Amino acid sequence: MGKAKPDAPPELNAFLVHLAAERGLAENTLLAYRRDLQDLNEYFLEHSLSYLTAQADDFRFYLQDQSRRGQSTRTVSRRLAAIRALLKFFAIIGNDRSLIMQQLERPKPEQSLPKVLSRAQVNELVASPDPKSPFFSRDVAILELLYASGLRATELCELKLRDVNLDISCVRVFGKGSKERIVPLGKAANQAIARYMAEDRPKFDQHRANVLFLSRTGKPLERVALWMLVEKHGRRSGLLKRISPHTLRHCFATHLLGGGADLRVVQELLGHSDINTTQIYTHVDSSRLKAVHAKFHPRN
Repeated sequence: MGKAKPDAPPELNAFLVHLAAERGLAENTLLAYRRDLQDLNEYFLEHSLSYLTAQADDFRFYLQDQSRRGQSTRTVSRRLAAIRALLKFFAIIGNDRSLIMQQLERPKPEQSLPKVLSRAQVNELVASPDPKSPFFSRDVAILELLYASGLRATELCELKLRDVNLDISCVRVFGKGSKERIVPLGKAANQAIARYMAEDRPKFDQHRANVLFLSRTGKPLERVALWMLVEKHGRRSGLLKRISPHTLRHCFATHLLGGGADLRVVQELLGHSDINTTQIYTHVDSSRLKAVHAKFHPRN
């Protein structure tokens, strides 16, 4: 267990023992708590404070000092989480500091904008599989489906044959929390899947599998293999050093919004429970926002 330094306050060691015994946290997690709270203790010692005497402003000043020192928002958020966990522990051992905890606000997380390919680049990616490869039609179908429907990697790997309806060109997807949604395929993806199912899938279906996409051994395609597949074709097309299934999900959403799709519709297609998650794509597609402003603002 990640014990604190010998000169650390006894409350910290007691807290770490509590995390290990009661919550069964992993060693790496305990080490992270220890490092963050030891840093806090060193700050308090410099200001003649302790965990038990510090008030809300003292904790707040510490977090502000972290930001001034150049710590990332993620690091400050993690240290705040450690502080809140420590304060909850104090309540358990009879030193209720819940009022302090209520006054500590979580910093807004940094929003890293996703990498997005242009439509031309997506076409290059889809055209990258080798026609001589035994997996040609499968790989084309996967790339077309990822872009056409914005599926997560796990959702694509778990897609069953019965979930694909080529007659009405849609797929039934079970996303996070087993939430079901129906997503259109589009003509290109529909044709690519039909070709794969007619030409190549029967060659791999040695175990009468019920999933759509199979590996070379006839078993369901695993998530790691899917990431490697997309990354391989990303390198072949020369687009990005690192490209993933999620990149095509980002392209799906961004290109829909760029074409004028309603944000709520994109939220439904992506399977987001909170529209704030979908909102990031309005920042990615800044060109569309500028075009709308230029077209409709009275001063333009």
